[in-house]
Formats: sequence, structure tokens, C-alpha cells
Amino acid sequence: MLTGTDLLTVGQMTARSGFAASALRYYEAEGLISASRTTGGQRRYERHILRRLAFIRAAQNIGLSLEEIKDALGKLPEGRTPTPADWAKISRAWRGRLEEEIEALVRLRDGLEQCIGCGCLSMKRCRISNPDDVASRYGSGAVTLPELLREDRRHPHSHD
Repeated sequence: MLTGTDLLTVGQMTARSGFAASALRYYEAEGLISASRTTGGQRRYERHILRRLAFIRAAQNIGLSLEEIKDALGKLPEGRTPTPADWAKISRAWRGRLEEEIEALVRLRDGLEQCIGCGCLSMKRCRISNPDDVASRYGSGAVTLPELLREDRRHPHSHD
């Protein structure tokens, strides 16, 4: 049984966190988590890193980019387990961002029967709202979707 001061191996971290070893190395290289090394060069993780990984997973699942996650984790204290107050401060900072995404998803849901951001589901309707494909000047893909829903930011680096 592990105690609060035990260091975890890569194998223990992958088993407990659900992330692949390659993801742990990537997140370490990106500065999202940290590890110490044994004299033989093997990585060892403090137990509080499990909370950081759980945070990374949750943040990715709600659509935050790795840059947003890195920025938030950079505000947490080094060398100690973050407190509930630390996590609450971060979640408050994301509230507006998440509200914008919710609103964008509601607009998408409510408009799906008519249009999917000019991708194009209705050729009859598009002749009215997008004559001669004027939307093409804004780029490729579903360019009239809210920006939060157009970005390929959800899983730019799928390492797990």
C-alpha cells in the first residue's frame, strides 16, 4: 500500500491515471507535470501528480486546449498538493469560456435542421443564404459555425 510520501513509477502512474507512458513523457516535456529521476534515470512521480493528470483529463474532456490547461496548471503551487481553493480559483477563471462554448453548442443544436455552418445540408437553403458560395471566401469547412466549434483544439495531441 502506498503512503502519501511514496514516489510512483511510470507503470504505477499509467495504471492509476489511465494515461499512456508516452502521454506522461509528453506532458512532462510540455511542463504540465514533473518527475524526479532515480540514480538509474528512471522517472518517479509524487502522488499529487495524479491530481494534475485527473485535471488534465477533465479539462480535455470539456474541450480545453493544452495551452489553456498549461496556463491553468502554471498558476498552481509547485511542490505541494493543490488545495480545493486552488482548484476553485482555476474553475472560476474558466466559467466565462465554458459559458461561451455552451451558447455556441446551443446555437448549433437549434440550427441543425436548417444548416450546419455551410457544410452543406440544404442546397435549397444555401442558394438563399449562401448564393454563389460566398462563404468560401472565409475559408474551408463549416465556416459559419461559431468559432469555438470550428477550431481543431479539442485533441491536437492525442497521446493517450
